[in-house]
Amino acid sequence: MTIGTLITNIGIVSIILTLIIAFVFKSSMKSWWISFLQNFCGVLFIFSGWVKAIDPLGTAYKMEQYFDEFYSTFESTWFGFIAPMFPVFSKYAIWFSVFMIVFEIVLGIMLVLGTKPKFTAWAFLSLVAFFTILTGFTYLTGYVPSETNFFQFGSWSGFDANNMKVQDCGCFGDFIKLEPKVSFFKDVFLMIPAIIFVLAYKKKHQLFTEPIRNGVISVSIIALLFYCFSNYVWDLPHTDFRPFKKGTDVRQVREMEEDAMAAVQITGWVLKHNETGESITVPNADYMRDYTSKYKGVYSVIDQVKDEPTIKSTKISEFEITDLDGNDLTEDILYNEKAHFLIVNYMLMGDPEKKTRIVQDSIFNLDTTIIFNYETLKADPAFNRLIKRTPKGVPIDMTEFGEHIDTSIVKSFKEVVEREEEYIDQNWNSAYLKKHIESLKPFTDAAKADGFEVLMVVGKAGPTAIMDFDLATGLDLHYGMADDILLKTIIRSNPGIVLWKDGKILDKWHIKQLPNYEEVKAQYLN
Repeated sequence: MTIGTLITNIGIVSIILTLIIAFVFKSSMKSWWISFLQNFCGVLFIFSGWVKAIDPLGTAYKMEQYFDEFYSTFESTWFGFIAPMFPVFSKYAIWFSVFMIVFEIVLGIMLVLGTKPKFTAWAFLSLVAFFTILTGFTYLTGYVPSETNFFQFGSWSGFDANNMKVQDCGCFGDFIKLEPKVSFFKDVFLMIPAIIFVLAYKKKHQLFTEPIRNGVISVSIIALLFYCFSNYVWDLPHTDFRPFKKGTDVRQVREMEEDAMAAVQITGWVLKHNETGESITVPNADYMRDYTSKYKGVYSVIDQVKDEPTIKSTKISEFEITDLDGNDLTEDILYNEKAHFLIVNYMLMGDPEKKTRIVQDSIFNLDTTIIFNYETLKADPAFNRLIKRTPKGVPIDMTEFGEHIDTSIVKSFKEVVEREEEYIDQNWNSAYLKKHIESLKPFTDAAKADGFEVLMVVGKAGPTAIMDFDLATGLDLHYGMADDILLKTIIRSNPGIVLWKDGKILDKWHIKQLPNYEEVKAQYLN
């Protein structure tokens, strides 16, 4: 579905609701125009909130991206004093996510019902303004070169989508991916009805009685909270809008996306004049024809203009996993014809702390001893002749008879020396370890005992932390590493379990919904 189709459908629903109000709730109708705007904005918020409520973690991950970018943006400016609050916000991103989702849907319901007109008007204006700032920041970073701070306005250049810090605002979750420019102008447009609601809140319709309206809102809040929690705390989202959904042939899709990207043609070149700094876009044919005579030495290449691939790339194109030594495991996973398990951990939950400890080193003396083999010496004619012609009391030079000499290193204890050593105490989260030890380990142990491969892929951790984690849990698995955003896209559980076969995802499980191994075996592995 495109944004145009979505807006059209919402518009149709809004017209139907407006007609129902006009003919069924005649006494409530004060302005056809205001009622239509109420219904349109209300239905839009209900829908956009609902597709995010299906996957609250997805919205939380998107908010983490925003908080990280805000931190790096503000840290080196006069507003640096507010930067430390963004990592704190990031830590509680899931709670912000659930609050924003529930607030958005409830606000949509309040608009349709006409609950508390003045409060709703100001709340809608505030929320739209907030969304406009987020999407505006996302879009405008496209004008900011990679090494330039957002607030260095004099250093802004031409728009480049690759410069955008967040590539998708997440306005409709993973249901529809909107370009930041489209998202920004959508929110700017919504500022119009937002202002109208504030100025003309007395003309808004109100359906039913106030107790009924308040009751609907109360029930909605409770139901929505339960719905959001059910889609990440207890289980995976009931509908998967992401590319790694159950049943997807990841290998085939990846090959198709790569072929589509390889077939992309260069249609033009963005050039910058070396003296004036003027930027121009030249068709590829003209650039190739006139390069030597017109452009060489005069212009510098800024970017290439390419046509759109026939198949749009998704996160599947970025599917890449390495082992702890950096060796690529991607092909081994996608071309493995046997069923195998991928345990996804986008982040190991701990609180690493650098500490020091006293360790004892034993110091030893090393001495070299020389041992003559007198049996072989006696049998050596040259040695016997030397003995006969050497006067008594004169030392014998034995350098000629090295083949009869054995040397050995003798180690003797000298002392114990203490020294201070730095190490990282991972401080693993106890509840997190418990998930792996009590829920995951029996499953993986049974799978390994049956001869099935089990690989845990970890994001945001190095080999040392990963091996420490393996020791703490006793999982005794093979491990890989990957980008944490990729892992978050694959499954909304940390850890999450994915069953693969021949490049295809057979099934996925939240750690709290992981079946008994025998059940999985009976369904997929026999």
